[in-house]
Amino acid sequence: GVAFGLDGPALLGLGATLLVGTPTLSLVGGLAAALTLGSRRGGALLALLALPLCVPTLIFGASAIEAVATGQGFAVHLAILAALALVSLATLPWAIAAALRQAAE
Repeated sequence: GVAFGLDGPALLGLGATLLVGTPTLSLVGGLAAALTLGSRRGGALLALLALPLCVPTLIFGASAIEAVATGQGFAVHLAILAALALVSLATLPWAIAAALRQAAE
């Protein structure tokens, strides 16, 4: 953020969005890795699985920082990021476990 010339409130907003959005991106990456565990062409499949699931989190995170930098409120963007994080925390560990069980068979 400092390298891009963000001021103090925008840096705090960046920290908040990173804190809320990182678990979502980690769980999506874990799901994609678990799904491609036994395949031969896992790298290409991993990108095709993970990218569409990561895009909403990245869009709302970037728009939250833009809203803070332009002086608008970012509560709506942060709430959507929190909703994405809560949904991913509630569902993706189960999906990862199922994918790992399937790969083990």
